[in-house]
Amino acid sequence: MNTQIIPRIGIILGSTREGRFGDKPARWISDIADKRTDLEFELLDLRNYPLPFFEEQLSPIYAPPQNPIAQRWAAKLATLDGFVVVTPEYNHSASAVLKNALDYAYKEFNRKPIGFVGYGGVGAARSIEHLRMVAVELQMAPVRAAVHMGMVEFLGVWQQGKSFEDFPHLEQSAAAMLDDMAWWARALKAARDA
Repeated sequence: MNTQIIPRIGIILGSTREGRFGDKPARWISDIADKRTDLEFELLDLRNYPLPFFEEQLSPIYAPPQNPIAQRWAAKLATLDGFVVVTPEYNHSASAVLKNALDYAYKEFNRKPIGFVGYGGVGAARSIEHLRMVAVELQMAPVRAAVHMGMVEFLGVWQQGKSFEDFPHLEQSAAAMLDDMAWWARALKAARDA
C-alpha cells in the first residue's frame, strides 16, 4: 500500500492590478495542474493577501513579521511544499507586489521548489531571471523548465480571441515544468521530513 503523501503546490498569481491579464494564465496552468495525480495544487491570489509595502523592523530571516496579513500569508506558505509563480514583466522585472510578498516570508519558502509561468514581451524572461535570484536567496530550488508566453501568445489570448490551446507549445512547456516540480517537490519534502 502506497502511503506517500502527495506534495502540495501553491500557484501564486503575481499581479493585483485592475484589469490584470494574470487571471487567464493562472486559470490555464491551474487547469493543467489539476489533471495530475502526483501533486496537489492551490491557487493563491495576492489580492487575498493585501500586504503593505515591507515595513517590518527585522527581516523574516531573523523574526516573524508582526503584520497580521503577513502572518496569515506565512501560515499559508508553510502548508505548501512548492510554488509555481505566474508573473508579468514590468520594466524588465517582476511586479512590486510579487517581490513584496516574497520579502514577507523566509523559512516558509526554504528548501522548496519553485517554477514560473511568465507573460509579456519576451515571455517575462527577465522577470523570471530576477525571481530565480530572489528564490535562491530564500533557499528555494528554482526548476529549469518554465513557461514563457511571449507577445504573440499574450496578445493572441488577451486581444485577438485566441485560446491557450491555439499555442500547443505552451502546454508542452507547462508539462516539462510540472514534471520538474514533481521530482523536486518529492525529493525536497522527503529531505525536509527526514
